[in-house]
Amino acid sequence: MIKFFLFLLYTLVLSASTLHLATSSNPSRLNPLLATDSSSSEIASFLFNGLVKYDKESKNIVGDLAQRFYFKDKVTLIFELRHGVKWHDGEIFSAKDVLFTYKTLISPKVVSPYSAGFRFVKSVKMLDDYTVEVVYKKPYFKALETWMMGILPEHILKNEKNLMSAKFNTHPIGTGAYKLTQLEYSKNIELTAFDDYFKGRAKIDKISFHVIADPLTRFLMLKSSALDIGSVEPMAYERQLNKAFFDKFHIYENITLSYTYLGFNLRLAKFQNPDVRKALSLGIDRQKIVDILFFSHAKVCTGPFLPGTVAFNEQVKAPKRDIQKAKELLKKAGYTKEHPFKFEIVTSNSSPVRPYAAEIIQYQLKQIGVEVSLRVMEWQAFLNMVVFPHKFDAVLLGWGLSPTPDPYMFWHSDNDKKGGFNLVGYHNSKIDKMIEKSQTMIDRKKLGKVWQEMFQIITDDNPYLFLYIPNSITAVNKKIKHIDPSLQGIWHNYIRWEKE
Repeated sequence: MIKFFLFLLYTLVLSASTLHLATSSNPSRLNPLLATDSSSSEIASFLFNGLVKYDKESKNIVGDLAQRFYFKDKVTLIFELRHGVKWHDGEIFSAKDVLFTYKTLISPKVVSPYSAGFRFVKSVKMLDDYTVEVVYKKPYFKALETWMMGILPEHILKNEKNLMSAKFNTHPIGTGAYKLTQLEYSKNIELTAFDDYFKGRAKIDKISFHVIADPLTRFLMLKSSALDIGSVEPMAYERQLNKAFFDKFHIYENITLSYTYLGFNLRLAKFQNPDVRKALSLGIDRQKIVDILFFSHAKVCTGPFLPGTVAFNEQVKAPKRDIQKAKELLKKAGYTKEHPFKFEIVTSNSSPVRPYAAEIIQYQLKQIGVEVSLRVMEWQAFLNMVVFPHKFDAVLLGWGLSPTPDPYMFWHSDNDKKGGFNLVGYHNSKIDKMIEKSQTMIDRKKLGKVWQEMFQIITDDNPYLFLYIPNSITAVNKKIKHIDPSLQGIWHNYIRWEKE
């Protein structure tokens, strides 16, 4: 590790205009249609653009590759594309790429959870080289948001037989502010500013992602200024940082659009008894987990939609721990001291906090007579061997959510499938019908009421035990100038950043 530090410090001296970041795992696919893990999604966001995006405060949708867009009627959406946008190989972006991306995404050969957002699309066609018409089968509340997905280059991929294993996934060509120039697995991923980016060349020449699985190593590198930007865990923030660190770094903190949960594999008979799931819920003290792991830098999560959104149900409170009631429910389900309920929690070491959260849950559930075993895995192995094949008892995981949630992706029975985000196999016919009804609701107030009812039903069912919503604490080297923090975070204007 010492040699690695020396190498990084040497690199820093040679590359003043390089932004040094860390990622906890190797990206699986740098393709926006297939980027489902956090590392892939983060890196791909620098390489690709969607037709639209959220504005600085995540309140309004504005153009990205589309310079203008409007609804011709309730089901017809028109995108007028920017002229002169170039792909990283110099070819010109056009409506052909948009049509190709749509056809690729809905192809049965491609397994992507993002295809769910296009299930109401009736047709997509080019009106000319720079105008696209999208016709929906019926009004859809996320008609615009779905086009935030990155667009693929038709000229490169039109003859690709298998996108799932294509060379493009590790050698991507996008329209983004940066292009991929180096990919060394488990070592370094380098992006270089694209000279012909349509919004103007980024001020910082390179972004270097160092692949570092160990959270402690990432923290030590940040403290030594080998990284320019990094997340700081609450315990480290409160106990391990001194004045010298704060002299070098600005701190930006805000609540995240994400939550962590313990999800039960409802395909297994032992989790299909609602009394068992309720007992496990009553056996956990969520506030204690927040207090131990986060100090004042997180809050208890009470359900599937986040505070501050129209979907949040403030009437639903987190269950209070009740050891006696939990034991009674387990006894009713046939579990005793001699025949205890047993299960395994699997999580990843990509999060420095979740393995500790699993240990706390293990300890708390032992007090109601439940025996929990733990398994902590490397991120890619966790995804490929446990999460996506559904080979688990329970997973400790998290979701990052859009400001406009789409419950279909996580809670509809249709998405209990390969590549779907209904990882735990939740099936509730009432929720399915409510989701289907809500998809065509344009009135945000009425939509909010339906979502809030869903919030209550899902939390009562306990397919997940909703645990906590962490704050994001980000340390940024003071040498980075022109950062403009917002509710969206710090990254919305990264092409204007400069490094002294």
